[in-house]
Amino acid sequence: MSTQARRGNTRQRIQDVALELFSEQGYDKTSLREIAEKLEVTKAALYYHFKTKEDIVIGLFQDLGRPMDELIAWAEEQPRTLETKQELLRRYSESLHSAAPLFRFMQENQAAVRDLSIGEHFKSRMLTLFGLLREPESELTDQVRCITALFSMHAGMFAMQNLEGDPEEKRKAILEVATELVTAANPPNRRPARPDSAQTASP
Repeated sequence: MSTQARRGNTRQRIQDVALELFSEQGYDKTSLREIAEKLEVTKAALYYHFKTKEDIVIGLFQDLGRPMDELIAWAEEQPRTLETKQELLRRYSESLHSAAPLFRFMQENQAAVRDLSIGEHFKSRMLTLFGLLREPESELTDQVRCITALFSMHAGMFAMQNLEGDPEEKRKAILEVATELVTAANPPNRRPARPDSAQTASP
């Protein structure tokens, strides 16, 4: 195994253990010393990869948030059709599933997240996704359907944990509801709104 691969594994182990501790006892109550002790490494070894707790969280968000950035880049290159939006939701559902530990941390440490730089980055991603799902001139109710679709996918990850059933089946159920909302907001037979000038022009 190469030195780079070993370093990569160590970095990931630090992130995994830190995320576990952050979720169990809170971001503010977890120290770098505790993370090092859990890993059975020295603080110097930990500092080699991350100087602060915020560095760990930023690294986590960059690694686990990369699929979101790739998804946004993909969607921005596609035609703004209902099929594209449905596929966007399907891919986002898979991204959420793989990044579940990070979103659990964000859910359980909301105050800390607001104080960290990742909060603004996450908000920006959400606004971008929302813009990709809605039409610029859509009615307010349809815009609410689109934003609710995103929130239902986030909230569903936590609310569904207490329900019986296979995790994959629950993920698909959440995706189905979100897709229904976006489909209702983007009916395939709806024509784009005409400019005001076209509507008021004399025949």
